[in-house]
Amino acid sequence: MIVEPIVESIKAAVPGAALEIVLNPSPSAQHSIVVDATHAVAVAKHLRDAVGLQFDYCSNVTGVDWLPKETSTTTKVKRMVDGVEQEVAEVTKTSTPGYFEAVYHLYSVALRHGPLVLRMRTIDREQTHMASLTPVWRSAEFQEREIFDLYGVHFDGHPDLRRLLMWDEFTDHPMRRDYVDPDDYEYEPTAHAEVLERARKHQEGAPS
Repeated sequence: MIVEPIVESIKAAVPGAALEIVLNPSPSAQHSIVVDATHAVAVAKHLRDAVGLQFDYCSNVTGVDWLPKETSTTTKVKRMVDGVEQEVAEVTKTSTPGYFEAVYHLYSVALRHGPLVLRMRTIDREQTHMASLTPVWRSAEFQEREIFDLYGVHFDGHPDLRRLLMWDEFTDHPMRRDYVDPDDYEYEPTAHAEVLERARKHQEGAPS
């Protein structure tokens, strides 16, 4: 879907919204729009209500965990080495902080177009709050809960934000890329393979 006119429409309707187009180089060319959490609800309402857009249906919401990334760039520079000018390689390292992302796929049932891919990102992996878009698209309710459960992202304004798949006593978020499996699988009903071996170690040391 061509996103540039949609971005211009958003800018006109929601002044101050920080927007970024993420290009998809695949044959589908399904480019997406990143919106800042502060203006996300206003942008979502515009996408749903504006004439010619009318994205009235959110088909799915996906969570993504992007770990910190370090990239190296090598450039050739001239320097004096032992009194002789030589061309040497200079390496510059750039660090990008990690962050969490929520990806919304939107369609217009009324106008029969889509998908439009809308993204929200946290500042880093320590700040885990985003705006909930459930008040705009009710179909996002359970899927935002799933992201909260598995990634630990808090959706401000969600009507019923609580765990969906994991039990209430569970304290971690198993879809995070730095998640470490516990040794004690007391909740695993049919332990097998590596899980069974770990369970046996705990059973051997447990009091009878």
